[in-house]
Parts: sequence; structure tokens; C-alpha cells
Amino acid sequence: MDDDRLNRHDLGDAEWAWLGPLLPAHPRQGHRWNDHRVVIDGVFCRVRTGCPWRDLPERFGNWKTVYNRHRRWSGDGTWEKILDQLRAGCDQAEGAAWTVAADATVVRAHQHAAGARREPPKDVPAERLAVARLSVPVRAGG
Repeated sequence: MDDDRLNRHDLGDAEWAWLGPLLPAHPRQGHRWNDHRVVIDGVFCRVRTGCPWRDLPERFGNWKTVYNRHRRWSGDGTWEKILDQLRAGCDQAEGAAWTVAADATVVRAHQHAAGARREPPKDVPAERLAVARLSVPVRAGG
């Protein structure tokens, strides 16, 4: 696909050439998955605009397909693998001690967060839902 024919928010050919090997292969059995490129552009559209899954534009295919693929990749670690590749080597000058800080004044729950389920989802392994300690706090002078 030619980059100038893409929506301005869709990823280009060079970005897809880099991203493609990080995505799961199509299953050997059953029907073939919809194109990963269209599905990921749909996920990015939803994240960028904040629209409900059901309101995704038709050019991304069935909203349920986009939702299910996003959920599957969230549960199996695909998104984490992609993020690890994105940040690999980004802060080499900082060494192993670089950290990320988030100011709690800008971290807010979504308006629909009040009705969260009490039981964890059954289709995501429990170890993936466990709280992870990201780093040990660094104290001045210690």
C-alpha cells in the first residue's frame, strides 16, 4: 500500500515492515485472521479517539474482531513484546537505572471504571494479572 493513500494516523509501510515480525503468525487451523495491519490501525484509532469499540469506522472491519484481537494480545504478552522492542536502546546513555515517572494529578479513572468486575477474567492467565514491582525506589544519599 502506498503511504500517501493512507489515513494520516495509519502506520506507514516502513513502520509495518518493522512491526510485522513481532506479531503472532496466522493460525494453522481454522479460518485465517483478518489482516493484522487493519486490526492494529483500528486499535490505534480507538485508543486515539476514545470511541466505544462498537463505533469504530467500518474501514477497520468488524469492531468485535478488532476488540478480540486487542484483548488476546493484551493477555498473551504481544503488546508487551512490541513495547520492549520499541524502547530497546532508547535510553542507553542512562544505563540500567533509568526510570519512568507518572504524575498522579493526570492519572484518572475512566468514567466507566466504577462498575469494574470483581472477579478476574477467566481467559487471561492469573500470573499476567499479578501486581508487578517495576523498580526499587532510589533514595538520595543511600
